[in-house]
Amino acid sequence: MNRLYTFIIVSAFLTGAEAKDVVIRISNSTDIQRHELVELDAVRILAEAGLDKDSLVVKNRIGQLLTLQYTYDGKLLFDASVRPHSFTEYTVTRGVPVVDNVWVKGRLVPERKDDIAWENDRCAYRVYGPALQKTGEKAFGIDIWVKNTPELVVDERYALDISGFQETMRLKAAGKEEEAKENGLATSFHVDRGRGYDPYKVGPSLGCGTPALLLGDSLVMPYCWKEYEILDNGPLRFTVALTYCKAKDGSTEHRIISLDKGSNFNKMTVWYENLPQTTDVVGGVVVHEEDSTAFSVGRNYVEYADPTDDILGNSSQVYTACVFPEGVDKTAYLPYVKPENGNTGHIVGIHRNLRSNECFTYYFGAAWSKYDVRTQNEWRLRIKEFVDSKRHPLTIGDNSLEKKDSVPF
Repeated sequence: MNRLYTFIIVSAFLTGAEAKDVVIRISNSTDIQRHELVELDAVRILAEAGLDKDSLVVKNRIGQLLTLQYTYDGKLLFDASVRPHSFTEYTVTRGVPVVDNVWVKGRLVPERKDDIAWENDRCAYRVYGPALQKTGEKAFGIDIWVKNTPELVVDERYALDISGFQETMRLKAAGKEEEAKENGLATSFHVDRGRGYDPYKVGPSLGCGTPALLLGDSLVMPYCWKEYEILDNGPLRFTVALTYCKAKDGSTEHRIISLDKGSNFNKMTVWYENLPQTTDVVGGVVVHEEDSTAFSVGRNYVEYADPTDDILGNSSQVYTACVFPEGVDKTAYLPYVKPENGNTGHIVGIHRNLRSNECFTYYFGAAWSKYDVRTQNEWRLRIKEFVDSKRHPLTIGDNSLEKKDSVPF
């Protein structure tokens, strides 16, 4: 009743109000250049400007129209860029909204065993669904598809891979092994043809960023998602809600994952219904035996230079991480007693004594050495600056530019 009442009041205000320009000042109190999405309260800004969604636009200082997105949770998004210890201003005014490009997108892929795949201008990810679980294949974690283009490529990769696989099987059945091999190289999404590919091994592991309950030293990983809902789908943010099958202890896992334009990191919020008792939970990254020492564990992050699924053939690295700006009780390496399917263990952040329906929020993501992060040192710097940015967000409507201390790393 309260939500409906609020909506009626706002609607009445808009119908009787005269539109006016609203100047949004955004300040950056940190030492680094900031370029990221800004969130405004959509209801408030629409009311203040006296406009509706079809007539509100945002312009930068030189008068360009910016791409906007209204999110499922009531936010208005646009891209902001602010110099260190400085501010900039954007104007909300009347106009015709535009979309200059779609930077973020995702979908259910029923033609590939119910994958849910999403991407932005930096990287692509996928989680596995019911159709794959029915096959018995053990794939628990989040997968990574690297790219070296800002263009959206996932749909193209799936289409080429599926049609190519069918042709490869036809050629093999006809005894044309060499032609089948060449066709696979020309169509498989496991082969880089200049714009990226899938070089990452997941299997029975957390992959990149998956949450799991921790019982003693053992991870209790869910299988594939049971239900999903795409809440936001570009042009600036993708958000999906996932529900997993009930576990043996009677609990049900829920996740909300979102990815923004320009970011190497997804936001993960996980909670469990009907936990019989408080339980430790982790967010983590798998470590592979081919390079089981190329990781570091910090106070509020874990990161790894993954050697890919073919070290000599790919000759590159996929940088992975889980980042915990709000802190965790512990970060650690959890080794397997013996390697399992090429996995030696996981690096994780541990949140102790999670209660039923309590949320655990962190970030996970990846980069590729052939794109915007060339070395592991660059990746560590990217992580540090990301943590700093979350601890000291851009300030809206505040002129204060006092220097903020860097976050301990």
